[in-house]
Amino acid sequence: MTLAFYSDGAEKARIDLAPRERAAVEAVRASLETDPQRGRPVPDAGEGSDSYVVELLPETTGGRGISVVHRYSGELDAVLITWLVAGP
Repeated sequence: MTLAFYSDGAEKARIDLAPRERAAVEAVRASLETDPQRGRPVPDAGEGSDSYVVELLPETTGGRGISVVHRYSGELDAVLITWLVAGP
């Protein structure tokens, strides 16, 4: 099973979300442990990893739209959620 972690910045942003928004983001984090390449691929400057974004609609979060940006390293079998971008 792949492990999924929040970066320091993503963890800080997660804490500032409303409870339903946090729950939606946590559901994405949990799903990345079984499907680490979930989401739309985005450009990645790093070698040995791939970046993706999972977009959550306001209907899913009960609040704002949120983009969960993460990097997956097959060598480490780990996901790092690098950014949480919340809409207005």
